[in-house]
Amino acid sequence: MGSLPTVSPYLPVGPRPRARETAGVAGSGAQQRVAARLGPAAALGLLVPPGAGAVPAVRLADPAWTAAVLEQRAPRRRTASPRVLATTWWYSASTVLLAPPLAGLATGTPLSGRLADLTFVVLPGPAPVAALADGPGAGDLAADLRDSLTAVVAAVAAAGRMRERPLWAIATDSIANQLLAFGRALGDPDAATAQAVRLAAAIGGPLPVPRFEDVGGARFTRRASCCFADRLPGGALCTSCPRRPPVERRALLERAARGW
Repeated sequence: MGSLPTVSPYLPVGPRPRARETAGVAGSGAQQRVAARLGPAAALGLLVPPGAGAVPAVRLADPAWTAAVLEQRAPRRRTASPRVLATTWWYSASTVLLAPPLAGLATGTPLSGRLADLTFVVLPGPAPVAALADGPGAGDLAADLRDSLTAVVAAVAAAGRMRERPLWAIATDSIANQLLAFGRALGDPDAATAQAVRLAAAIGGPLPVPRFEDVGGARFTRRASCCFADRLPGGALCTSCPRRPPVERRALLERAARGW
């Protein structure tokens, strides 16, 4: 695995940390072993596709860096709303940033949740696709994630000129969705969703505790957040959006459950 002198040009301008060429790998040996256990679910933030660029995850805690990212994403999303741009960015970014530590939790192989131990990977857009963990962390996953989320949520809120609380709700849904997906891959969604509840409780407020619901024989996250996809041109409410009327949402989830 070689290195590039600068990050890919789609990343924000300014001081450019060195970026690694990470296509086709899954981070450290421990992360590779975790990815192998998860099969296709490893694509949910553990594997790096060709053409990706990488930056230290500590950059996500920089409001100026984040504001530059939002500015770059604006043309493709056809909106100038800082709040919408920040919300849609964090919805994607939190999913992949949390992937290594949550996958490690699900498989019993500790992977760090500290920003200093994570590399954040994006495709042109920029679009978050993966994170790579270097080491097992400090031994207290909840504390590591509390520190990481506190720093990044503050930066995203500042860049988006918005309150932090909706971003904490998105983080809860990312924890719930990822652990549920990894639990399905391991054949034990009950254990994984219980882990999500315990982890969120240990992280503490303002992170809400995840909720789940069983519909049509399948388990879904009962979301606490809205991703604002419907506020983009041509966008629509997600199937499980909490802004849908409950009866309508349940009918859509029953339809989705038939595909599991």
